[in-house]
Amino acid sequence: MSAPHPEALLAQVAALPPLPGVYRYFDHSGTLLYVGKARNLKKRVASYFNKNHGGTRIGHMVGKIARLETTVVRSETEALLLENNLIKSLHPKYNILFRDDKSYPFLKISGLAAHDGTGSAPSQRFPRIAYYRGSTDKRHRYFGPYPSAWAVKETITLLQKVFRLRTCEDTVYANRSRPCLLYQIKRCTAPCVGLITPQTYASDVHNAEALLRGETQELLHTLEQRMLAHAEQLQFEQAAELRNQLQALARMLHQQAIETTDTRDVDILAVRVQGGKACVNLAMVRGGRHLGDRPYFSSQADTVGTVLETENEDRDGTTTNPPEPAQQILEAFVAQHYLGLPIPPLLVVSHPLPSLLLQALSEQAGHRIQAVHQPREERRTWLEMAQRNAELQLTRLLAEEGSQQARTRALAEALDLPCEQLEQLRIECFDISHTAGEATRASCVVFTQHAMQSSQYRHFKIEGITGGDDYAAMRQVLERRYRPLAQARQEAESPSSNDAQARLPDLVLIDGGKGQVAVAREVFSELGLELSRIVGVEKGEGRKVGLEELVFADGRDKIYLGKDSAALMLIAQIRDEAHRFAITGMRAARAKVRTGGSRLEDIPGIGPKKRARLLQRFGGLRGVQDASPQDLASVEGISAELADTIYHALR
Repeated sequence: MSAPHPEALLAQVAALPPLPGVYRYFDHSGTLLYVGKARNLKKRVASYFNKNHGGTRIGHMVGKIARLETTVVRSETEALLLENNLIKSLHPKYNILFRDDKSYPFLKISGLAAHDGTGSAPSQRFPRIAYYRGSTDKRHRYFGPYPSAWAVKETITLLQKVFRLRTCEDTVYANRSRPCLLYQIKRCTAPCVGLITPQTYASDVHNAEALLRGETQELLHTLEQRMLAHAEQLQFEQAAELRNQLQALARMLHQQAIETTDTRDVDILAVRVQGGKACVNLAMVRGGRHLGDRPYFSSQADTVGTVLETENEDRDGTTTNPPEPAQQILEAFVAQHYLGLPIPPLLVVSHPLPSLLLQALSEQAGHRIQAVHQPREERRTWLEMAQRNAELQLTRLLAEEGSQQARTRALAEALDLPCEQLEQLRIECFDISHTAGEATRASCVVFTQHAMQSSQYRHFKIEGITGGDDYAAMRQVLERRYRPLAQARQEAESPSSNDAQARLPDLVLIDGGKGQVAVAREVFSELGLELSRIVGVEKGEGRKVGLEELVFADGRDKIYLGKDSAALMLIAQIRDEAHRFAITGMRAARAKVRTGGSRLEDIPGIGPKKRARLLQRFGGLRGVQDASPQDLASVEGISAELADTIYHALR
């Protein structure tokens, strides 16, 4: 046994049932350490406590276990799905966890499939194709996901060239009186002014969907037969339109960078492990078109160290030596990545996947999922390309991390910061932005684990000060950020180290010189916080980059690190990011005020439905502003009294 454990815990382990399920380990502070699945909970969990794991990573984990939770499920498949749902939502320390970046874009065709052109709404009679990112809606059709926004936009351009489907918003469509430029350049058939019948347009939508599904040969044959039929009936204009579609479609197929003979949807996954890091490169083929790829990296600092000590389980519930790290990493990625995401029927993979995982994915997808481990011919080329890209992306990551870690160490040494755990070093930087005192916003950006942490950035709306008073703005943002932390320290209730927002940073960077630093010194003195944490970044002569000097709040003389200093490069990187983020918030606030973006919402009696009706009727906020009270009252749900209120509120 790797470490003594409470008798109650060992008794709980001994009483576990021999059933499939999921187990969770916690330490004394309640932090989740590990989530695992088991075909036989009793044998699997007992294996952790019945042998000595030594000084391995898994041994360290077992030594920290203070509490156990289990969930019994009906089957191994349910255990697998529950395990990965918990891993993704709870982020246990000792599991392989990939960064959750599944905001894939889709191509959306508005409205339900109505190929006869019926329906009253524009999205039913003349569906719109659009780029879409977010949760799906059953009222529309979605194709994808695509690996990048570029892939979606290229596909939309293709559909515009071949089938000339509309891309305009419904509000724009409803208020057109003549064809737009897209009609003139033959990218749209102008359904907005009735230049195409709903039936003909519906046929084009049907053909576009066939192309998106990869039914290219069937589509070419259908178009050719229709063209010949029109020609035989002497309908030469219709035949010419189909001929143009055939030519455009043939050009597109000929211009494909990668010629494919398989029109099925395929995902290609390749793993590369190097320097304790792992990269999974995912390439997508949709409808026979190679749409590009995207790299994924594990969120652990040492992925391989985690994988090497993860055990495998046989059918009888006993544990065996684990498969190679790359295979385990691929299994973890596939299980986590495809939860809640459409999965194609074929996966081409660099390492074999277990049958249990494929079975679980098939049950989730509603169709059989096949994995090809040693592909031939064309699929082999795809896999080799994915493997090469994984290697390149991992090499790039290691180079960038090495450079960033060197910068972090250089900064810690230059400012006498703790160097024992550089990954835990936390830096927060503040900046103020406004336009002649208008829409003042402050930004707080965070640097830790050798990288900017955008999920922890914060904007602060500055109010109650004289416009343009940067000192007052800096005082307000620092008080709002650190007063709650200072109060918690004074009450001897130290904030949990697990909450990044509740932890005092090791370094507070202020974009400014002596004046801003003096304000920060006053705030920290009032709050009883250490002045040594505050450093101002003062612009050098001529405000030239590389000539910045550091100003200290604790009385130390200001220093110049040198233009080629790695520490100064990191400080400049953090300062510039704070500046960018502050400007973004200020411009958004200024635009909101100047355009009245939220003024409709601020009017009493205007809810989401009435606001949507107004914007749809008048084609946008400017149209609502220009409307008379009588025009406003003609909208459903808008009374004469409310129309008069809206009219005066927007002026």
